[in-house]
Amino acid sequence: MLAVAGLTKAFGGYTAVADVELAVEPGAIHAVIGPNGAGKTTLFNLVTGVLAPSAGRVVFEGQDVTGWRADRITARGVARTFQNIRLFREMTAIENVMVGAHCRTSGAFLAAVARLPWRLSPGERETIRRADGLLELVGLAGRRDVAAGELTLVEQRRLEIARALATAPRLLLLDEPAAGMTPAEIQEANRLITRIRDRGVTVLLTEHHMSLVMQVSDRITVLNYGRKIAEGSPEQVRRDPEVLAAYLGAEA
Repeated sequence: MLAVAGLTKAFGGYTAVADVELAVEPGAIHAVIGPNGAGKTTLFNLVTGVLAPSAGRVVFEGQDVTGWRADRITARGVARTFQNIRLFREMTAIENVMVGAHCRTSGAFLAAVARLPWRLSPGERETIRRADGLLELVGLAGRRDVAAGELTLVEQRRLEIARALATAPRLLLLDEPAAGMTPAEIQEANRLITRIRDRGVTVLLTEHHMSLVMQVSDRITVLNYGRKIAEGSPEQVRRDPEVLAAYLGAEA
C-alpha cells in the first residue's frame, strides 16, 4: 500500500531522516519506533505532505505522491493524527469530525451546522450520520456536543482519530496515539486500533509504549538517528541486538 524508497530530509547540516526504506502492506498494523529524535514524526510529515523530502520517493497504492500537498494526499486516501493535538477547540466534538469529512462531501459542513435539522440536504444528513458513527466508534457518542477544548486529553486523542477517519482514509497514520494514557487506557487504545484495522483501514503508527506496540503490530520498523536499523515481526525486533542497544534496553 505504501512504499518509501531512499527517503531523506535534511534541515541545513542536520539530517533528520536518512535514506529510509519502508513498505506497508494492505490491512496491516505497522509500527515505527525509535528513541526521541529518531526521525519518526519527520517520516510521518514526509509521507503526508507536511514536509517535502530532500531526496527519495513516497508511493501510495502505486502512485508517486512525493512532494504532493497535504490536502491532496488526504484526498488520495491518507490521513493522520498529530503528537501535539490539533483540534478546533471551540467547536464541538461532532463539528470537529464534520470538518474532517469536508473532502468527501458535496455540501458545506458549516451549512449543516447552522441550518435547522429539517432544512438539511441528504448529503448533509449523511455527513452528520457518519460523524455520529465515528464518535461512537471511538467512545465519544456521549460527548457529541461538548467543545473539544473541554474534553480530557484521552478524549481529545480519540476525537482526533475520529476526525482523521472522517476523511475515509485507506491508510491512517497515528502519531503517539497513547501518549499520556494510563495502562487501562492503553489497552483500550489497543482495542480501538484493532477495530480500525478490522474496518479495512491500514494503520501506520509511531508509539513509545512498547506494550502497545508489541501487542498490536504485525510488523515493526526501528529508526535511530534518522536511519532504519531493524525491521521485522514484534518478536524479531524484540530480540534484535542493535534495537536492544539503541532503544528497548531493559524493557525488552
